[in-house]
Amino acid sequence: MSNTPSQPLDHQSLKQVFLHNLNRVYFGKCYLNSKLGNLIQFASFKALQYAIQEFWDDIKKQITRMEEIYKLIHETPSDKNCNPIKSIVRDEFCLDEDQLHVLKDMDLIMYLQLLEHINITSCRMLIMVARQLNYTDELQLLTECFDESIDNDELFMLLSKEYLTED
Repeated sequence: MSNTPSQPLDHQSLKQVFLHNLNRVYFGKCYLNSKLGNLIQFASFKALQYAIQEFWDDIKKQITRMEEIYKLIHETPSDKNCNPIKSIVRDEFCLDEDQLHVLKDMDLIMYLQLLEHINITSCRMLIMVARQLNYTDELQLLTECFDESIDNDELFMLLSKEYLTED
């Protein structure tokens, strides 16, 4: 391990980092968008069904915002990188197993929060890089995505509390 501090990335390297991570988030969201309709049917709790629908509506808005970012930076989305979000969604959260409704609902909440935490972390990093690149419009779009993800995480946390606490 070197004792020398790393050198700041040049503009082109920063743009590559930005694009690489934007692609990961974008294609993860697109994949999730194609699967959320199936997940709603697994929820037994009506409030959870509504929350997943709201989450899905936000995913669609986030995809549209990211498409706008691609236009602003004059780039085309590329799915050539490994995408860990697809791996998480691909197993459909193991919901085909025969288990109690509350366990399925809690699995849904846990996995959706996990995905939101990935998005929150990714957005934080993208926002930091967008600032370095002086991407003002892109920064605003990413901040909107970030804020929605924070709100969704809080919504799923409230639903978890409804399951786990007595009135």
